[in-house]
Amino acid sequence: MQKSKVYKEADVDFSVLDGKTIGILGYGAQGRAHALNARDSGCNVVVAQRPGGPNYDLAQQDGFEPVTLEQATLESDLVNVLLPDEQHGPLFEKHIKPQMRSGQVLMACHGFSLHYRQMIAPENVAALLVAPKGAGHMVRTAYEQGHGVPCLIALGDNADQSTMQIGLAYAQAIGGARAGVIETTIAAETETDLFGEQVVLCGGVSHLVKSAFQVLVDAGYQPELAFFECLHELKLVVDLLHRGGLAFMHEHISNTAEYGDFTRGYRLIDDRAQAEMKKILTEIQSGEFAKQWLAEFDAGCPQLNQFREAEKDLEVEKIGQRLRAMMSDKGTA
Repeated sequence: MQKSKVYKEADVDFSVLDGKTIGILGYGAQGRAHALNARDSGCNVVVAQRPGGPNYDLAQQDGFEPVTLEQATLESDLVNVLLPDEQHGPLFEKHIKPQMRSGQVLMACHGFSLHYRQMIAPENVAALLVAPKGAGHMVRTAYEQGHGVPCLIALGDNADQSTMQIGLAYAQAIGGARAGVIETTIAAETETDLFGEQVVLCGGVSHLVKSAFQVLVDAGYQPELAFFECLHELKLVVDLLHRGGLAFMHEHISNTAEYGDFTRGYRLIDDRAQAEMKKILTEIQSGEFAKQWLAEFDAGCPQLNQFREAEKDLEVEKIGQRLRAMMSDKGTA
């Protein structure tokens, strides 16, 4: 396996951003963090945000004067599309692409729309991915504390080594080069990100929690106990994993828990589960998942909305709301 190339601040020529304007299209969590960090790093930043919403007001409170997607694209040398993935395609075709000119850089912080060709850079416009590996609030907080969130960097259509230098400088502007910038491909970033969300971080964890909770309740145990054991205490283990990895976690749990991990966990995540993981990965790699999700979005998200409504009636959710209200530190729930 080839070792990943990691860039640090010493590898960055920040002067490549001199005289350039960075367009931040969308002022959600990532957009706000990128805009503020880049501005605090001395970059010229223009923000695009639709008026009438809280993000527009927030951008104004932060000292920006938000403009339209068209205007931000016209004013910018780096055009970073930080809107929801599913909106990239139609907004790019209608509002962004017609305003693009030779020499600009089209950016994103997740490869979905670049990899699945929802945004195709026009001729003589380079496509670039700079993806912080953390939520927007983490990107901002880490920067303010003097360090940063590691970033992935990947080159897309029409890009060359000069584009790489711009990307590294951008990563430094938002704080990522302080921690390290890992070179990869747009395909790899997209496919691993989606896989992690579906198999572990969101799909895997949420369904494990719901199933385990129901098993205990169906066996006659109090739902409060089931909530604590199957959801509430998950944070304790995740914090250990985040801090030091698997071995660190095992060192900081009881011997009983560790033995139960080694002798029972593989019975849940067995060859059948791994085979389903491989199937999910194949659906991501082939574009089947992206096609399905974009069709769902175009139809008005009927299935997603149905799932959301069903989740409101889950007993584990109702129990959780009541128990959190009993806790003095609600952030521990």
